[in-house]
Amino acid sequence: MSMDARVENRIYDVLVIGAGPTGLACAIDAQRAGFSVVVVDKGCLCNSLFHYPAHMTFFTTPELLEIGDMPFASPNQKPNRNEALEYYRKVAEHYRLDVRQYLTVERVSGADGEFTVHMSDKFGRAVEVRARKLIVSTGYYDLPNYMGIEGEELSKVKHYYHEPHPFFGLNVLVIGGKNSAAIAALDLWRHGAKVTLVHRGAEMHRHVKYWILPDINNRVKNGEITAYFSSSVKKIGEDEVVLSTPDGEVTIANDFVFALTGYHPDFEFIERLGVKLDEANARCPVCDPATHESNVPGIYLAGVIVAGERTNEVFIENGRFHGKLIADSLRASLSTLAKG
Repeated sequence: MSMDARVENRIYDVLVIGAGPTGLACAIDAQRAGFSVVVVDKGCLCNSLFHYPAHMTFFTTPELLEIGDMPFASPNQKPNRNEALEYYRKVAEHYRLDVRQYLTVERVSGADGEFTVHMSDKFGRAVEVRARKLIVSTGYYDLPNYMGIEGEELSKVKHYYHEPHPFFGLNVLVIGGKNSAAIAALDLWRHGAKVTLVHRGAEMHRHVKYWILPDINNRVKNGEITAYFSSSVKKIGEDEVVLSTPDGEVTIANDFVFALTGYHPDFEFIERLGVKLDEANARCPVCDPATHESNVPGIYLAGVIVAGERTNEVFIENGRFHGKLIADSLRASLSTLAKG
């Protein structure tokens, strides 16, 4: 135990790592099952949603984002980011969830029945909380897929897109061919940026949302957004970028780069917990599909991390049901510990 760490005397039944929609759903299901629950997150409540583009619209309908049997009332057929943040705040308030924000989990010690979660707060101070069981629902949006090219470390290169205003009148390169790249390119163009898009595929990805795909394709066709397909970025300079295209190298003027090349789960953190990854199966963590308990007794996995590198298989719509399976397992497991 760290001598200067803030340590609570009590031991919680369940500690949830990750305060996104799936983590909140798991906390609600465990709390409903009668267990004491605390939720921690290294950012704010629904941190990944908060960092989505400011005016993002979900692909799904409100009822498919609901957790805790609380209706998601929206006047829109497809809710937006701000509505979702408001909804999940209200759910957390309604269930009086004990959510501790801006706590980064450094490591976990102990074993099933008495884990100690070692964390640091936003000032680097140590915090320790004990729990009998852990649920890991850390998502994947915090870790971008880096390209490994010269100049990627420059401050003008960004891996998240939020809003267009700061880029009015500037030369902006968007890298990627999926939803996030298409949304950013269109939003930037509509707000006065001079947009170039580069994608290694021969065209925009087929999974781009059906109402966005014709829009981005038409902007490219009309020359309003310059696009280089079957191409990649070779080098990023302070005032330009060098592209590798089917017609050879092309150098273009550039002020900012949005490298929207996807994200991945924190596999290192998962492995530090002792959870094994199936390297032959997209690095999926070893996890019992019936209970979501990992190979480490007492550590459960929920949300997108159960799919490993296949981050397009688990979303809020299906990850929100993981909490029910975990709660059912906790009833049997924690009652056994109590008797023991």
